[in-house]
Amino acid sequence: MAKLFLSLSLLLLVHGCLAFQQKNECQIQRIDAVEPRQRVESEAGFTEFFDTNDQQFQCAGVEVIRHQIEPQGLLLPSYVNAPILFYVEQGKGFQGMTLPGCPETYEVSQQQFQGRKGGQSFQDRHQKIQEFRQGDVVAIPAGAAHWIYNNGQDDLVLIVLLDSTNFANQLDQNHRRFFLAGNPQQEQKQQQGRQQSPRGTRQQGQSLEAGSNNIFQGFDVDVLAEAFNVDRETAEMLRCEDDRRGHIVRVERGLKVVSPSMSREEQWQGQQGGRGRGQDNGFEETICSMKVRANIDDYTQADVYNPQAGHCNHLNSFKLPILRLLQLSAERGVLYKNAIMGPYWTMNAHNIIYVTNGNMRMQIVNDEGQAVFDDQIQERQLVVVPQNFAVVKQAGEQGCRWISFRTNDNAMINTLAGQTSAIRALPVDVLTNAYQIPREEAQKLKYSREETVMFSPGSFSSRGRAPRV
Repeated sequence: MAKLFLSLSLLLLVHGCLAFQQKNECQIQRIDAVEPRQRVESEAGFTEFFDTNDQQFQCAGVEVIRHQIEPQGLLLPSYVNAPILFYVEQGKGFQGMTLPGCPETYEVSQQQFQGRKGGQSFQDRHQKIQEFRQGDVVAIPAGAAHWIYNNGQDDLVLIVLLDSTNFANQLDQNHRRFFLAGNPQQEQKQQQGRQQSPRGTRQQGQSLEAGSNNIFQGFDVDVLAEAFNVDRETAEMLRCEDDRRGHIVRVERGLKVVSPSMSREEQWQGQQGGRGRGQDNGFEETICSMKVRANIDDYTQADVYNPQAGHCNHLNSFKLPILRLLQLSAERGVLYKNAIMGPYWTMNAHNIIYVTNGNMRMQIVNDEGQAVFDDQIQERQLVVVPQNFAVVKQAGEQGCRWISFRTNDNAMINTLAGQTSAIRALPVDVLTNAYQIPREEAQKLKYSREETVMFSPGSFSSRGRAPRV
């Protein structure tokens, strides 16, 4: 009994320390707009990494990377210990994702293959392939093997969020990519080696996913030959020890896979956020048939729209049910010249904001009433807004577009100004006494702004001028 009590006491102590440590990670006094700190080049593209040691990433428990894949470039098959949500900033392509137990529903009836030992006829079968385009958000569950190919004429640019502190990750607070092919370690000699660290801490140089060999290099060649029922020479090829192409390789003659072209009906369903005819509720979907893609760039499907200010498209688990599994969601926002997204806070999620076009001034305020961020955020910069921190945005002269990832599948905001705001919901007498203002001023405070979330520049704004920095 004494041993049991001691064990429980130690468990509670460790759990309490980790919980305290996690809370401390969000005691932020200053937030900066950050850019990628590191680039890893490959044969057909490169990957950029944001600094995971930055306190705002530590607070949110996420990591962000940016892939740029050249035409006919293939991001090699791999899987990650954390769920992935990526936004297609530019280009188009398709991805394959393999899930255990799912059928190989894509097949060709006859194909002639010329091997080293003569020709043989066989049917090529594989799991479903998803085609995506600019404006799509694609979800990948933790541990699902996947690959990505650029079949367009332009570079494919992907903004990728990895939720490394998600419940699905039981390794540590770092995302780890396990490659099934290639020899990416050759591209990462300049990086510091990975070091073992306790859960909740990161070491410099960790989570650089392109810095690992493929997993077959760790297996004995004879064991691989026996497992796959192939000769030893083929088994050695799985190890890719002489491959110097990196983690994004070029497919010289184009990738030949079984993939239907995106139909007009599928495009419409993608714009609807996977809602189809409006009858699906998510329960009838299995993991094999679950939709993993939705488009959030179509302004005609906006959830918030103001012709004088801008629009927002929200993607949550009601529109794309797989997000319930990932516990993530996304937002695509557009503000016109000098327009304002009124002050608000996200009630149940951290908010990771990446600017894709233009710029805007942002102010972020913590629980002590201190402005932890008051600056411009430019194109290709990123800011993390911790849960419940208040934020206001104002676009510059060129307007602003952003993609936002949120660490809850149904993230909710509460506004401070506008028709549906917390201030609007308070009685006039409460405002009069709380702010020590006349009743008439309290009424103006409540009712002078009739817009809800996005505000056009008003008579008291700096119309025609760029926001102050």
